[in-house]
Amino acid sequence: MVFLEFERPIEELYEQLEQIKEVGAKGDVDVSETIKELENKIKNAKKEIYSNLTGWQRVQLSRHPERPYSMYYIKKMCRKFVELHGDRYFKDDKAIVGGLGNLDGQTVMFIGHQKGDTTKMRQYRNFGMANPEGYRKALRLMKMAERFGFPVVCFIDTPGAYPGIEAEERGQAEAIARNLYEMAQLKTSILCVVIGEGASGGALGIGLGDKIFMLENTWYSVISPESCSSILWRSWDHKEKAAEALKLTPNHMLSFGLIDGIVNEPLGGAHNSPEEMAKTLKRHLKKELAILKEMDTEDRITKRIDKFSNMGQFDEL
Repeated sequence: MVFLEFERPIEELYEQLEQIKEVGAKGDVDVSETIKELENKIKNAKKEIYSNLTGWQRVQLSRHPERPYSMYYIKKMCRKFVELHGDRYFKDDKAIVGGLGNLDGQTVMFIGHQKGDTTKMRQYRNFGMANPEGYRKALRLMKMAERFGFPVVCFIDTPGAYPGIEAEERGQAEAIARNLYEMAQLKTSILCVVIGEGASGGALGIGLGDKIFMLENTWYSVISPESCSSILWRSWDHKEKAAEALKLTPNHMLSFGLIDGIVNEPLGGAHNSPEEMAKTLKRHLKKELAILKEMDTEDRITKRIDKFSNMGQFDEL
C-alpha cells in the first residue's frame, strides 16, 4: 500500500499490525485480541482523518497512484466492452479511451481519460492529457452513440489538455470548443463523472452532460493548485493555500450548482477498495440512466442547455 503524507498515523498502525501478525505466525502466541484492537484503531483513525480532509488532501487522494482509472471501472462494470479507436483525421490518442459496453443488458458508449498504471504506461497514455485528436475521437464516438440511440457516459480524470506546441498547431482550443457545442445539442443522454482530477478545458472537453457527478475524493477547477500558486506567488510552495482558495472540492461544486451530486467512496478512498467503488458507481449510473431514459429528447436537451446557461452570477446593465 502507498500512504500519503497525511495518512502517516494510519501507516504506523498498519506497520504495528504487520509486526503483530508476524509474531503470531512465528510463535505459538495468540495475538487475535491485539489484531482486533489494532484493526479497530485503524478504522477509527481513518474515520477521523477522512472526515476532515482539506482541499489539498483531496487533490492528493485524486492523484493516488493506486486509484482506479477509467478502464478499470469500464471493465468491472461491463460484461463486454469493445474499444473503438481513432478520430478519422490524425491518429488514435491513447489519453482518451472509448467504446461500447454492455451494462447489464444496456449498450452504453463509454468515454474517459486514461492515465496508466505504470511509468511506461503513463508515458504511453501521456499522463491522461489529451491532444486534439483525443477530443475529436470522443466526439466521433458520441455522434455514433447518437445515431444508434445509445447513452453516453464520460469519466473525467485529467490534469488538463496537453499544452504542447503540436497540440496547439492541430487546434486544441477548437477541438474542445467543438465538443462543448456538439455535446450541448447531442440527442442522446449524457452522464459525466469526475473520477479523479477535473482540470481546466481538458476536463470540460468531455464534461458537458445532462447530469454531472463527482466521486467524493476528486476535484474540479479551471486550474490546478500548483499552477495557481505559481501564477500568484511565483512558487508551488503555496499550493495548499491555493487549493482552499479555489474551492475545488465536490462539496464546493455542489453548493455552487456546478454538479448534480456526489458519489461516496469507500472509507480511505476508492483505491482502498476498488471493487466496492466500481459496484457503487455502477449502481449509481444505472439509476441515473434510467431516469434520463424516461425524459423526452427535446425536453432533455433544453434542460441541458439551460443548466449550463444558468451557471455563474452576472448582472445585466
